[in-house]
Amino acid sequence: MKHDNLGAGREPLPNSLVYVIDDDESIRGGLTSLLMSVGIQVRAFESADDFLAAEMPAVPSCLILDIRLRGASGLVLQEEFFRENIHFPIVFLTGHGDIEMSVRAMKAGAFDFMTKPFKDQQLIDTVAAALRRDGESKRQEGNVADVRAAYGSLTAREREVVTLVAEGLLNKQIADSLGVSEPTVKIHRGRAMQKLGVRSVADLVKKLQQLTVVR
Repeated sequence: MKHDNLGAGREPLPNSLVYVIDDDESIRGGLTSLLMSVGIQVRAFESADDFLAAEMPAVPSCLILDIRLRGASGLVLQEEFFRENIHFPIVFLTGHGDIEMSVRAMKAGAFDFMTKPFKDQQLIDTVAAALRRDGESKRQEGNVADVRAAYGSLTAREREVVTLVAEGLLNKQIADSLGVSEPTVKIHRGRAMQKLGVRSVADLVKKLQQLTVVR
């Protein structure tokens, strides 16, 4: 059966990766074959321990997890992954009798759950959506990390100046507040905005808001 290429003709994010945890070898193999048939990279594991011991590259990712496994349930593993700082989207596979557990999983932050048996295309589309969300999340995290690094390069005085600029104070008001001359404020302000890569107060405010430096 030919599958739509990830729904609406959209391609997966580059270098995306799907993890599968299931103690049933036939299910692992079936899911792996299905997703690889549409160009998605897959790594399948028999147990959560094997998964946690594996290297996880920083690429858009999601996890397909059966809510009922031998040993710990998928819900318990979801909590463990959270403690391990693993936050990419989880797509749960559930049986018809697992609806209550599925609701609990969604409340705990699961991306979605699929009731078995499910249509191949439905799973493909759900996984594609999860990868796109994680890709966007990683882009946002990367942007914040860049802003944090730039902010960290500022001197203490430059941080004081740009914070007051972002709060709406004029150069003269900042100079009076800090007990320095207005030309000195202008110098610190120019250097700080250059380091932060901003040209306007509006852009400065947006960047500092990402770090919760200003409201």
